[in-house]
Amino acid sequence: MEAPKYVWEGAIPLQIHLHESQVTTLPPPPPALILAPRIGYLPLLAPLIKPYFSSTLPPGVDTIWFDYNGLPLRWYIPTGVLFDLLCPEPERPWKITVHFRGYPGNVLIPCEGEDSVKWSFINSLKEVDVLEIDGTDVLEIDSTAFMGNSLLLMAAYIMNGNCKNVMNMSQSDQLELWHSVMNGNLEAYQRVSSKLKLATVDDEYASLCLQKSQQSVIETDLPEQAKTGRVPVRLYVLSVSKDFDDLDEIPRVDSWEKISYINRPVEIRKEDKCFTLHDALKILLPELFLDESLMNVKLGGVDLEDAVRNSNEDVTSDKVVEDQGQNVCKQPEACRISSSAKIKLIRIQGIEPKLEIPFSWVANNLLNPDYFLHVCVCVKVAQ
Repeated sequence: MEAPKYVWEGAIPLQIHLHESQVTTLPPPPPALILAPRIGYLPLLAPLIKPYFSSTLPPGVDTIWFDYNGLPLRWYIPTGVLFDLLCPEPERPWKITVHFRGYPGNVLIPCEGEDSVKWSFINSLKEVDVLEIDGTDVLEIDSTAFMGNSLLLMAAYIMNGNCKNVMNMSQSDQLELWHSVMNGNLEAYQRVSSKLKLATVDDEYASLCLQKSQQSVIETDLPEQAKTGRVPVRLYVLSVSKDFDDLDEIPRVDSWEKISYINRPVEIRKEDKCFTLHDALKILLPELFLDESLMNVKLGGVDLEDAVRNSNEDVTSDKVVEDQGQNVCKQPEACRISSSAKIKLIRIQGIEPKLEIPFSWVANNLLNPDYFLHVCVCVKVAQ
């Protein structure tokens, strides 16, 4: 499968500047140029960055953190997601600033380096929230102010109805899984993650292509082996009040309060229509669909034959960027989206997908290693 390979090989070119308050030599050091994995996390770049700037740092204890245009970057959000969310008009290289002093504990949760990132990825539990599926409380699980903890546990529960296999992972398997993510080793990751026996979602598009190749007499019904499945989705919603035509007109984000976070499982149902990304967005952001319209796109799914036809043209993306469940909103003020709001931009793994794309294809090919589908959305809201 080519798409996951591209996801794992995707990288963001970074131009990292040392903050001027921490420069103790003249001339100041030039910025560090690094190719950062999309699926990785900024603190994991410390072994490359710290030696580069060490000769100019002032005395003191190092606690690395980053900012973009003065906005402290949340270390537990994957680098590729940060880029998609904060750079609607992709900036290459992405110019960010590194700090080794003055950690903003009032904005960022503590990060003790690789161990913090690792346990955030796997199973660190501190506070309890309630995951809701179809309005029913089914799981109490940690989120610690949306710090990204326990994503793997949460994903396992959403997909399988339990997280026993994740909880019972051996220490060696946990380390191998983590090292595969750190090193971008897809084969090792697939080998270890297969032991978790997480449920998969039947790919409607692949099944349809198989049907066509076999000249099946079935026209619009899904294949008999198709099954329902829940996809763990983490939605990042940037709300802007001023309309725009070009991406470079989107205002810069100067506070995380302008971004709302929604963890919500999307259930793919077996129907006579192909369940599309458009249908998934109706579940994730129902308030945008009160008038039964979104950017003049037809509701109720797309005919299966249409989906195959559209896919042959360009099902995955209008534009591929070069660098190749929890019903909870963590920013209540930002979450109050008006019914007159309009989605202006959707980005997943650097791709701006068409709404007609089968959601099963998205779920099977664009997940992050934490088994969540991270979706960045820019919404124009009424002033």
